[in-house]
Amino acid sequence: MTIQAETQQSRENFVSTIIPFSLLLLGVFFLSFAAILIRLSEQEIGANATIFNRLWIATIFLGLWNQITNFIPLLASESSPSQENKIINYLGILLLSAIVDLMCLLFWAWSLNQTSVTNSNLLHNLTPIFATFGGWLFLNQSFNSRFVVGVILASLGSSAIAFSDLQFGSQYFRADSLALLSAVFYGIGSLIYERLRYRFSAATLLFWTCFFRSILLLPLALLTDPQLFPSSWSGWLTVICLGIFCLGLGNLIFIHSLKQFSAGFVSLFLLLGPILTAIFAWIIFSEKLNFINWIAFTTVLVGIYFAKSGQGAQKSTRDVINSDEEY
Repeated sequence: MTIQAETQQSRENFVSTIIPFSLLLLGVFFLSFAAILIRLSEQEIGANATIFNRLWIATIFLGLWNQITNFIPLLASESSPSQENKIINYLGILLLSAIVDLMCLLFWAWSLNQTSVTNSNLLHNLTPIFATFGGWLFLNQSFNSRFVVGVILASLGSSAIAFSDLQFGSQYFRADSLALLSAVFYGIGSLIYERLRYRFSAATLLFWTCFFRSILLLPLALLTDPQLFPSSWSGWLTVICLGIFCLGLGNLIFIHSLKQFSAGFVSLFLLLGPILTAIFAWIIFSEKLNFINWIAFTTVLVGIYFAKSGQGAQKSTRDVINSDEEY
């Protein structure tokens, strides 16, 4: 092999490893602010109104992204009976995905309104367990013991980060149950996105699900919340950041990555969010990080490393081709 060929191969290896993980890290960075921003928004408007505003703002943002054109040719193609059935199936799956995502957002927002951010985030971050189990049960994905150990380690590490701030008591049971349900629906939604990702671009998927969710949620928001829109500039800034950065860019990167990584691994990678939040608080607000926190951080990183090096994290070219053929 010549020096030029080796250099080219090194560049390809860099692109195939470093860049996807850098994108995931950027997505985690955006998503790590979601819980705090939701809590701030709910000081001015209700939970349903908060979700509705982030959804319609994200829909406009993704529409301006101009990736919706990837879906228009499908609708404008030949109108044979088989093609019409395929379009109806796609729209039905997109609507189902929107309903699942909406349930996840509602359960999480309701839990944040009734319990601490720590409790809600901790239970919501159990998503990798449900996504991995669902991938094995419904998508015939294979995960070896190394991957499973990685999921367990990272989940334990994420739990240990916030363990000292957990609030216990029967008064938190209902809210904590809602947070746990949000993790279940997040896992289901991730698996649906993983299958649809082979057929549509990430921006197209997210645009249509945000559009459907905003339409579905509007009547509920009107009935339950006396105030639909923020009344202050800080309130508007909060929901705009939720719509563009957390829901728009953060989830856009998340869905984009599902063509290369399994839903179980991507949701596992999102456990870096609590680590980033704690480190930012340490740097900016001088909040203390004790020895247990650093052990927990290390455990999460080790868990992600184990999962990445195990079977089931990254998809092979054959997996992509087989999934494309199914569609």
